[in-house]
Amino acid sequence: MIDFGSNRNECRARGTGAKRRGTATVECAVVLPVFVLILLGTMEACSMIFLRQSVELAAYEASRTAVLPQTTVLNVQSAASSLLTSRKIKNCVITVNPTSFQSAPYGSFIRVTVSAPVVDNSLFGSIFYKNANIVGSVDFMKEF
Repeated sequence: MIDFGSNRNECRARGTGAKRRGTATVECAVVLPVFVLILLGTMEACSMIFLRQSVELAAYEASRTAVLPQTTVLNVQSAASSLLTSRKIKNCVITVNPTSFQSAPYGSFIRVTVSAPVVDNSLFGSIFYKNANIVGSVDFMKEF
C-alpha cells in the first residue's frame, strides 16, 4: 500500500519560506504608500464635503432669520456664525444682500452668502486644495 502525505514536509520544497518573506516585504513597500495616499485623500475629501454642507446650512439658517419681521443684519450674521462655531468652522465671511433688507418691499429677494477658506478648515493644511474658498448662497423672498 502507498502512503500519501504521511510526512507533509517531504512534499514542500526547501527554502521557500525565506523567498516568500522577501516578496511580502516588497509588496508592502509598493502598496503601503499608495494605500496611505488614498486614505488621506478620502479623509480630506470628507472634510471638504462637511465644510461645504456646513456653509450651505449656515446660509440657509441665516436666510430663514432674514425673512422674519424686525430682524437686523446682525441677527442674520449671528444665526450663521452660531451654527458655524458649533461645527468648528473658522474665518467665515457672512454677507447679506441687500444690506437694508428691512425696508425692502415684500416680494424682493434676500441673498445670504457664506464663504469659508479651505486653508483654515482643512485637516492637512490644504495639501489637496490650494487657496480655495467654499461658498454657500441662499435666496429667500421677503414675505408678509
